[in-house]
Formats: sequence, structure tokens, C-alpha cells
Amino acid sequence: MSTSVTLQFPASTANLGPGFDSLGLALNLYLTLEITRSSDWKIECRSPLLISLPTDETNLIYQVATLTAERYNAVLPPLHIVIDSEIPLARGLGSSAAAIAAGIEVANYFAQLELTLEEKLLIGNEIEGHPDNIGACIFGGLVAGVSIGEVVEIVQLPKPNIDIVVTIPPYEVKTEVARKVLPEQLTREEAVLGSAVANVLIAALLTENYELAGKMMEKDRFHEPHRLPLIPELTEARNLGKEAGAIATVISGAGPTILTFAPKGTGEYIASLFQRRFSHCTVKQLQIHCNNLEYNY
Repeated sequence: MSTSVTLQFPASTANLGPGFDSLGLALNLYLTLEITRSSDWKIECRSPLLISLPTDETNLIYQVATLTAERYNAVLPPLHIVIDSEIPLARGLGSSAAAIAAGIEVANYFAQLELTLEEKLLIGNEIEGHPDNIGACIFGGLVAGVSIGEVVEIVQLPKPNIDIVVTIPPYEVKTEVARKVLPEQLTREEAVLGSAVANVLIAALLTENYELAGKMMEKDRFHEPHRLPLIPELTEARNLGKEAGAIATVISGAGPTILTFAPKGTGEYIASLFQRRFSHCTVKQLQIHCNNLEYNY
């Protein structure tokens, strides 16, 4: 085992509209860790995006790494970890899931746990509370997951043949704030409709019926109607996207990032339109990250 290793963990978008807490898609923005064995623990944050993060024992990566090692009664040696990231915090792009996956992998490698992907997912799901972002981060690509008690199931789905555009506002929306605006209960009618819409979305993606998938993505009943006031750019972005031929525009995770699915070959054009209209935001055309974790020595 090498004493030094570099690891990368992808960003992710969750829900895709109606797949609330169950659908996740890995994206090619990365959290990068350069890790070296050391005489004592040291954590450095290199990216300006991480300026607010702690570098002591309250750091999430450190906490998850030690928790994972303790879970298996393993010894985790002191490490020097340099953290860099392209994933903005509290923007609905899976920054916490990437950090959790990173902590699990740090323990897996340096405590020599030899965990399977499923075991990593189980730990990550216990911490996150749902398998969408963490499932996409660990497995890559598009995933559907469910957590039932202590059991978590994940299915990797075929990669959608689409372009992806994200519009990232300059403000944060904390996940706990985004959850507080959700209703405690839904009527049976609303719950059945929301479930049916999510089912049809999956079926449409699997059959590459992207027009129908787009309709379903924008028919969510579980969270988007309640989070709309938190993201003032969403309605206009959805309308602008439709005019430009986009498949659908929805909230990425808990927001405020706005996720747009576009027909293959149109992403660059739609991204340019969005950047001109929402000049206060950062607009990126992204790719789907489909690989499992690789070690660089």
C-alpha cells in the first residue's frame, strides 16, 4: 500500500424533479484529496470554495473517516490531507455526499478495510439519510435508490444521452432550510400522483423518451412547489429553457442550483443563453461522471 494517494469524488445532482431522495446523477465536478501518511493529523483546504470549512477534528471528512474505521475496529493512522474542490457548498450539488464518500474511502484505504461498494453505500446512507447523492457519488452515473430501515438498495441505470447545464446562484440554500418548507403530510391523491410521475420519469429515461421524461421532471409534487420561493431564478430559467428547446429545468437537490436537461448537442447554446440572462450566476455545461473510484499514486 502506497503512503501517498490522490482521490477524486464527483459532484451529484439529486431528485431530477419527482425522484425525491431517491434519484441521483454523478457530475464531473470533483472533490480532490491528496493524502500522505504523517506523524500527526493535518488537514488543509486549498480551494477558495472551502474557505469556511474547519481543518480540525470537526472536519466532516475526518469525522467520517474515524467513524468508519471505528465501525470495523480498525486503526486509522494520522494523515496529512490536502483538500481541493470544484463543488460549491450548499448549492445542491452534493458537496456533503462527496465529503462523506471521501471520509469512507480514506478509512477504507489507510485502515485497509477492503469495503465493497455496497458496504460504502450503507455507511454513507446512514450518515446522509437517503441514498441519492451518496449513491451517485460512489457508483457513478444515474442511480435509483431506496432506504428501508437498515437496508439500502441501489440500481444503476443507463446513462441518459443528453447535455446537462447547471445554473449556480451566488447564494446558499442549506438543506435543513429547504426541508423546513416541505409539508409534513401529503394527501393520498397527491402522494399517488407524485409516485406515478416519478415512475413514468424512470420509464421514459430507460426508453430514451426524453420529451416525456422532461414533462415528468417538471411535474413534481413532493418538493419543488414548496421550494420555488427559495429560488427566484427557477421559473424564468424554466421558461427560457423551454424557448431554447431544453428537455426540462428543475431544482438540483435542495437547490439553489438549477439543473437543465438539454438535447444532445444543444447544451453549449443553452448555457450561453442562461449565462447572459443570469449574469449573477455561474453557468456550466457538465458531463455525467460514470466511473467508480480510481486511485492515483
